[in-house]
Formats: sequence, structure tokens, C-alpha cells
Amino acid sequence: MVYRIGEGFAPTLADVQTALMPVEFVPCGASQEKSVGWVPPRGEPHGPLVESVAGQWILKLMIESKAVPGNVVRRKADERIAEIEAATGRKPGKKEKRDLMDDVLLSLLPQAFERQSTVLVWMDLENRRLVLNAGSQGKADEVMSALMNVMGGLSVSLIQTVTSPQSAMTQWLLAPTADEWPADLTVERETVLKSTGEDAASVRFTRHHLANDDVRKHVLEGKLPTQLALSWDGRVAFVLTETLQLKKLQFLDGVMDESGTDKKEDRFDADVALSTGLLGPLMDSLIEALGGEMELGAAAADQALPNPLRTVLNSTVATAAAGMDDEDPPF
Repeated sequence: MVYRIGEGFAPTLADVQTALMPVEFVPCGASQEKSVGWVPPRGEPHGPLVESVAGQWILKLMIESKAVPGNVVRRKADERIAEIEAATGRKPGKKEKRDLMDDVLLSLLPQAFERQSTVLVWMDLENRRLVLNAGSQGKADEVMSALMNVMGGLSVSLIQTVTSPQSAMTQWLLAPTADEWPADLTVERETVLKSTGEDAASVRFTRHHLANDDVRKHVLEGKLPTQLALSWDGRVAFVLTETLQLKKLQFLDGVMDESGTDKKEDRFDADVALSTGLLGPLMDSLIEALGGEMELGAAAADQALPNPLRTVLNSTVATAAAGMDDEDPPF
């Protein structure tokens, strides 16, 4: 998830450390379902809660939860309800049943196993960019809420581009040659295409050469890309989604060796410097390939660029489809 930090937010590193300390992570108590707090990014006990490497700030949020299976809670609650009916001859009402469910849950929580997950936060104040490695919008919202609660004056907005990711991905898949792909970006071998019609048909290509008529035919029939595997500059592979999320980020062979250190105490700094040094230019290239960043409050301007589906459908779709129909089926 990539956000743009609003103007005027310029805290010091010490300000951020001070703000995070009151909400440092504390494990769940015996009857506590969830605990959220900040932990040292380096993983060292009692270390700083925010690290600065080459001007890039790194934070880490820990989320711990305990879950009791719902069927177990219901079964235990039913047993207590049966005991009450046997002892008093009356059936508990709805409110009493809800209270019994809550009591059962509290009694079982101390026996539940904890599940922990962490989310890294990268703040690039010079470029007013905030990046999360959250796997879902819900998790990202939780992290942003935790940040907003402690950082006064912080305002962010999801980055929006002039051309939507889906429109751009459609153009790239319909491109007759790789020469029409953006500079530094290469279409790889994975995509998900989904129909916008009522049938919601979808097709997934994995480990499949995408610059072919089979893929183009699906697109021309109305299935639009929701995910597309790309690589940048031969150094970073990722999957771009229709909502401008970058998933499955992977540094390609040999890239992380450029950090040049095996010492644990130095590895964190080297990895952060290398990762942010690559991902910053990657995001700049991607935003440029999507027509640049859209100003806040502006309407999407996909129509300013040729809509590949509209252009092709209005001019060459009949010819293209006829040519494809004459070909042998793929299997």
C-alpha cells in the first residue's frame, strides 16, 4: 500500500520515538482477545521503536490476537443453558444467552493460542511517501489508525494515478510488441482476467507467455486484468493489482547480495538502504507509466489516453476476432 503524506508533516525522529513509546506492544492478557502496539524494527529487545537508515524511517506494528472457535463457544454455552433449564425450569432469554456466550469466551481465552503478525511501515519524508507491507486494505487501515492515533498532524491519502492500473494493464496486454511497454517495466508470466459482466467469468494465466492472441482474445471479449506480474529494471519482480497494490515483491537473483555484509548488526541497515533505494525508483517509474500522479480532488482522466478496449473495439476488433476464429483452438 502506497500513500502520499500531506504537506506540513515534519516531525523529528525523537518526536516519533516519544510518540510511540506509550503504545509499545504488550502481549495479550489472559482474557484479552487482541493487542496492538509498536515493536523495535531491528528485533532487538528494548531497541528504538523507529529506525532511520539513509533518511528512510522504518517502524513495525505488532498485532497479536487470540481466537476461540465459535463452535466451541456455542457448545459450552449450550451446556450452561441446559444446566440452567434443568436447575430452574426456565429458558434463559436472549440477553442472558448473549451474556453466557461472553462469559464462556472469557473463560476459554486463557487457553487459546496467540497468533502474531507484523506490518512494516516505511516513511520517506523527503518524497512524502508512506509505504506499508500490509496484505489487505483492512490490515492497512488498522496500521494507519494506529499511526494517526500517535502522530499529530499526519495526514495521508492513497496515491491515485491519471491512468488507472487496470486501464494501463489492459494496454500492455494488448500491445503487439514489447516495445510498447513502459521503459524499465516488463510484463512477466502471470495475470488474472475478470469479466465485468453478470457472469463474472475469470481466467488465470500462470507461468504463461502473455504476449499472445489467446490472452488478447480474452481481453477483447471483455475480461479485464485485475492482477499482472511485472518486473522492473531486471531487479525487482512484483504483481500489480487494479487498486495499485504491489504484491509478491521479490528481489531478483543477486540483488540482495549487493548489500555486501553478513554481520547481523549491519544487515538491517544494508537491507533497508538497498530495499528502499530500489523500491523508491520503482514506484516513481510505475507512477510515470500510469500517466503520473493525479492531484487530490481531480477526476480520473483515463479518457485522456486512448482506452485500449474502446479503441480496438471501435476499429480492429472485428478483424482481430475473425483472424483468431480461423486459428486452431489452443487445445
